[in-house]
Amino acid sequence: MNSVNFLAPRNSGFTMIEVLVSLLVITFGLLGLAGLQTRMQQAEFESYQRSQALVLLYDMVDRININRATAPCFVITTDPAAGVNYLGAGAASPPACGYSTSGNNASADSAIAEWDNLLKGAAETKVGNQVGAMIGARGCISYDSASELPDPAGAALAGTGIYTVTVAWQGTVETFVPPVSCANNLYGTELRRRVVSTTFRLAHLK
Repeated sequence: MNSVNFLAPRNSGFTMIEVLVSLLVITFGLLGLAGLQTRMQQAEFESYQRSQALVLLYDMVDRININRATAPCFVITTDPAAGVNYLGAGAASPPACGYSTSGNNASADSAIAEWDNLLKGAAETKVGNQVGAMIGARGCISYDSASELPDPAGAALAGTGIYTVTVAWQGTVETFVPPVSCANNLYGTELRRRVVSTTFRLAHLK
């Protein structure tokens, strides 16, 4: 006489539940993976923008060093604490340089205009739009005359103060308020404003 397995339907039921639970676990896993992928793309884009900003930052430092005779013409930011007067997105054309000879002034004007265009994305175009820079890229250049070095007699040596170059742009996510002022309150929220900055002195050559 053959025995009847009365547990077979119950085993089949448990198998179906296990399949449903497995599908649920896989679904949550895929959703988590999609979220992780989005975060990775945001982090990659943020890193790319920061790399671009650093290139533009040190590009301007080099331009000022090359044009030592007209360095004061590069000082665009008249109120560093407020971060106003800048080059780049939404900025008007910088004033013409009149500090040195006509040749030196023309060289400075060209260097400043080129940097302004780079901030506006002129290095690359797509469908007629300039996309070669960060989102809302702006650049600030200031000079601290109070930091000028003294000569042997104690008088301040003109042009030996600290120059500050700052590049600002808009991040994709909110983080924290940058401690350096440049293009303040121009990105919707200060938590999206990103900046990189550097300071330097020009050598006092005789």
